[in-house]
Amino acid sequence: MKYLTPLLLCVSIVAVADEADYAAARAELIDNLQLYARLVGDMDGAGFSDAVMASMHTVKRHALVPPAQQTFAYENRPLPIGHGQTISQPYIVALMTELIEPDADNVILEVGTGSGYQAAVLAELVDHVYSIEIIAALAVRAEASLEQLGYTNITTRLGDGYYGWEAHAPFDAIIVTAAASHVPPPLIAQLKPGGRMIIPVGGRFMTQLLLLLEKTDDGEVITRQIAAVRFVPLTGEH
Repeated sequence: MKYLTPLLLCVSIVAVADEADYAAARAELIDNLQLYARLVGDMDGAGFSDAVMASMHTVKRHALVPPAQQTFAYENRPLPIGHGQTISQPYIVALMTELIEPDADNVILEVGTGSGYQAAVLAELVDHVYSIEIIAALAVRAEASLEQLGYTNITTRLGDGYYGWEAHAPFDAIIVTAAASHVPPPLIAQLKPGGRMIIPVGGRFMTQLLLLLEKTDDGEVITRQIAAVRFVPLTGEH
């Protein structure tokens, strides 16, 4: 029989304690998100669904941020992830997820993988997530992190998300996690009839609005303004 050395035993106990602390912090975050949603009113006073909150409770945000930011992982605020990018505020992640009304058989496109957090939250709720990241270092890190966390229903690639991912279109829903100056026409084209897209629109130094687009069965696009937000800009050749 093998025995842990005192040092290894100590490390093992500390790791378990840290995971327990993180789990408790996630549970507290869920309570705060529900309260915040009711106060802000973005969900018409209804709060978030049990399914979305269960996903937020499951996903290990601390494992998807740089080590220096792990202490702050379950605070309801964005955090830097390097290369001038951020991981979105948990409330915004929950809100965008809720607004696309994810279903278990859905195939979702995410534009802007970043840390992989939004993709992981979606992956707990849908059949498959396709995610595009334009910054190579972030794409590589997110892919490795998501693989380490055991997500087999997320496919990532390096590329310009403005043009979507036509090979896997049409999508049941599309989430864009960077602010565009306008809604990219290729993304509208790749959205299924009956599908939903959530996207922040506006410039870096201008008011940005979170827009919810719904494509009707006959191809008409209906747009609804949700909230004022602040995102890093969508970049690329466009």
